[in-house]
Amino acid sequence: MKCKIKLNGINDVKEFVNITFKAENDVDLICGKYYIDGKSIMGIFSLPLDQPIEMELADEDAKMLKNQLEKFIVN
Repeated sequence: MKCKIKLNGINDVKEFVNITFKAENDVDLICGKYYIDGKSIMGIFSLPLDQPIEMELADEDAKMLKNQLEKFIVN
């Protein structure tokens, strides 16, 4: 699954990482040419959080975590 997410500060990043840590597969955040581990707080803070970020995760993880991640997904 590919979608755009928006993280609005420290609390969003902490909550997002707590959710993605439950994923069995990789969660990638893509910003330009950079691929960041979506389970890494430090990695996420290296991204510009003032704009939406592309997220890629396995379909089985997307099904399992969709409800929890919904608040971060933007169109």
